[in-house]
Amino acid sequence: MSKSINTTATATATTVSPSIDPAPLHERAQALRLMGLLFHWDTVQANPAHLQWCRDLIGWEEAERSRRSLERRLRSAHIGRFKPLADFDWGWPELCDRASVQELMTLSFMKDATNVVLMGPNGVGKSMLACNLGHQALIQGRTVLFTTAGQLLGDLAALDSDTTLRRRLRHYAEPDLLVIDEVGYLSYSNRHADLLFELISRRYENKSTVVTTNRAFKEWHEVFPNAACVVSLIDRLVHRCEVLAIKGKSYRLKEAMERSQKKEALQAAKPRAVSAVKEKKQ
Repeated sequence: MSKSINTTATATATTVSPSIDPAPLHERAQALRLMGLLFHWDTVQANPAHLQWCRDLIGWEEAERSRRSLERRLRSAHIGRFKPLADFDWGWPELCDRASVQELMTLSFMKDATNVVLMGPNGVGKSMLACNLGHQALIQGRTVLFTTAGQLLGDLAALDSDTTLRRRLRHYAEPDLLVIDEVGYLSYSNRHADLLFELISRRYENKSTVVTTNRAFKEWHEVFPNAACVVSLIDRLVHRCEVLAIKGKSYRLKEAMERSQKKEALQAAKPRAVSAVKEKKQ
């Protein structure tokens, strides 16, 4: 009788999950370092019902670790709030190659450590596009760091100790994707130029860097006046680089004008509303 019951239970278990291959599950458990589960693996793979439970357990663990990893990398990236690409007004810029932007969003440029330079005047969406690239990289499991040129160079230039400086340079050199925003908005000293050249050189051929700038490369001598390394810096940056030019008027200025017009319209409507109320009372 007992033998019959065991046979029925085994048949039921086989019916529950007849097609689970234990080999991929074992590899996933090893990747997660689930040592207790691995120790008892012979017991697990001997019972199809155990395999189904094991598959669910490993899936839950992978999903939770992925979620926590994304949260941690989001905090470390310092991207902050930004407008998603879905809300970008493609009709506003006079020049912005949408196909090129969509290709960049696939992150194919990161496969061979290609850099990206988003070039254009203020307010045309360079920083927004850079933030979206960084966020997409985070979603795909990459490490990202977002910083402005002022924050980056100010941070490095403030360090006097060579040991501390080398450690801080590693901090900026390690992420899979480094986003340097607003190159060209301020002028910097020769030391700042040397530090940026050192950072770009450390990432050269290994990691991708995204730079936003409101200056053409020929104007970077004004950003780093008298710096001897400017030509070498640009050469190292653009050796393998996607340069996306954006032209147009400031979208921020457009939004500010629209808000002002709405406010004026509301203020103009108030006297008319008050006058209409008085006329009804009379």
